[in-house]
Amino acid sequence: MKIVADTHTHTVASTHAYGTIKEMIAEASQLGLYAIAVTDHGPTMPGGPREWYFNNFRAIPQTYLGVRVLMGAEANISDFSGNLDIEDDILKNLEWIVASVHAPTLDTSVTKPDFETCTQLYLNAAENPYINVIGHCGTPEYAFDYEKVIPVFAEKGKLVEINDSAFKRQKSSIKNCIEIAKICKKAGAPIVVNTDAHFMTELGRADASLQMLEEIGFPEELVINSSVERFERYLTKLNLPLRSL
Repeated sequence: MKIVADTHTHTVASTHAYGTIKEMIAEASQLGLYAIAVTDHGPTMPGGPREWYFNNFRAIPQTYLGVRVLMGAEANISDFSGNLDIEDDILKNLEWIVASVHAPTLDTSVTKPDFETCTQLYLNAAENPYINVIGHCGTPEYAFDYEKVIPVFAEKGKLVEINDSAFKRQKSSIKNCIEIAKICKKAGAPIVVNTDAHFMTELGRADASLQMLEEIGFPEELVINSSVERFERYLTKLNLPLRSL
């Protein structure tokens, strides 16, 4: 199994990543990837871009250096109601939305993260029509009822991300990532395998995640970005607006 699209990547716009959009696309082209999604952080992440950054994506060609370029965001789930830190008026014009929980951006002033509150957080996020991907949800601090929530993700059309950076930089998440993958297999829930690349040398290199999926016998047909045809079918369903070609 391989991935033909890396749909969770960051650029210097996130300020804690270190490649430009052009450098990331050029690397994707060099690797022979079909597509890349540029998903810089929402504005509540320290150093994250402001809203205006997300409003000028028409300047980026839809295809560049032979790579399909999806311009989107990694929006931060900002509270336990599942709200995001990017307004709907901006989200509706983006092509790819990864929604993730991050400690610096989650408001815990009233509600504290525990198994029940995190379960409700993800159930609420599943209702957001703009979200494509539930990002790196294996973080142990925000563990939730995977058996209950993952079928809801599938029902609501949300892809569950297997994030390769967990296997490289957040090893406390690995056990949960494996459990999530097994439950996705059991529930028939589609997934997407991403690198969360913060520099071009990470892009498209998801070997640890792919090895884990092979070890548990995960069906390739549930990995949306494992073939051009499968990924393109998913994009077609989104009915995305065309940017400049």
